[in-house]
Amino acid sequence: MIEVHEQPNSNIVEMTVSGSMKGLTSTYHLLTRILYGIASLALTAISLAMIGVAGFDVWHAADASEPLKYAMLDGIGLVVVSLAVFDVAKYLMEEEVLRDRELRSATEARETLTKFFVIIIIAVTLEALIFVLGAASKNLSLLVYPAILFGVSSLMMVSLALYLRLSSHAEERLPAPED
Repeated sequence: MIEVHEQPNSNIVEMTVSGSMKGLTSTYHLLTRILYGIASLALTAISLAMIGVAGFDVWHAADASEPLKYAMLDGIGLVVVSLAVFDVAKYLMEEEVLRDRELRSATEARETLTKFFVIIIIAVTLEALIFVLGAASKNLSLLVYPAILFGVSSLMMVSLALYLRLSSHAEERLPAPED
């Protein structure tokens, strides 16, 4: 059963869960933690496999008659993507599995979202850099895609800055959370 309580002279509404709903809620939270844990472990395994494939490709190129430079650039790109995947896995494990409580304040939510968004910005920017290094030595007409990636990463940084500014102004207007 769910009970709703309004606090006098306040916009705060408290909801309490009792009886069988608590058991259902705790079971649901356990299942979601298990699923996030499995997803995090799977992403970690994929990340490690990508690093292994990158190493194998470089090793294979060194052994073959292919130019080693291109294999190394491809390997760097694969390692960069694998690190981004690993950061997502780490984020899921830390925030969804190991964290013992929900985010309680707007500041915590902002910091968590910022951390996640920065991971993506770094991955996109590094991928653009790898493409620039590879395209510059092959054909200058191939620089269009990396230039677009740099533009997108710049827009992402501006968007993040705008989000941080707006959310910090909104936080100043919110009452402090009660512990």
